[in-house]
Amino acid sequence: MSKLYSDAASALEGILTNDMLIAAGGFGLCGIPERLLDAIRDSGVTGLAFASNNAGIDNEGIGKLLRTRQVKKMISSYVGENKEFERQFLSGELEVEFCPQGTLAERMRAGGAGIPGFYTKTGVGTQVAEGKEHKQFPDPDGVMSTYILERGIFADLSIVKAWKADETGNLVFRKTARNFNQPAATCGKVCVAEVEEIVPAGALDPDQIHLPGVFVNRLVLGAPYDKKIEFRTVRQRESA
Repeated sequence: MSKLYSDAASALEGILTNDMLIAAGGFGLCGIPERLLDAIRDSGVTGLAFASNNAGIDNEGIGKLLRTRQVKKMISSYVGENKEFERQFLSGELEVEFCPQGTLAERMRAGGAGIPGFYTKTGVGTQVAEGKEHKQFPDPDGVMSTYILERGIFADLSIVKAWKADETGNLVFRKTARNFNQPAATCGKVCVAEVEEIVPAGALDPDQIHLPGVFVNRLVLGAPYDKKIEFRTVRQRESA
């Protein structure tokens, strides 16, 4: 069965429902599945929960879905560059589950590996630890330390962006765009990937594949992309 779809909307057809949990790759504007996010917005589904490092910036990335009030909850590490995210959180319109960045990546990886929970020191003694099981374990030096239980993320849908794919769904990510895409892709019941280039099966060097095609259910070619800049910094022009 072919994994290739003509566009993002058709790649998501029959998958999207209200109130689903979506794991999304990307970091800021780097490696975000923007075609798939646009298709989710246009579908009109509501009550969505997103597990994503952040929500992009205002009106980019998941920020587009915040603007249209289609997101009810974010499981995230960082909200600082999205003013609408910040506004909705502070006004009580959006439920936010803050999660340390490394813990969030591991929660996705754990879910993808079928691991329901794990213990970590990160967050002990902070609000992150409230309501979570605490347990004592010896640390690498043999000293007993407190750890908290974190739950693996099992999403209804994973959406990711990759640089290259072959027709069987093997993915290659480019440099820092790899970020959360790899763990996010593994933890969903269904994974849809948008890519910049699709090559024939067998064209990719097996040693260069970052995510095996067994994790990817559907593929869409998203190119061409505009390179968006999160922060534009210019230098003061020197006088002649």
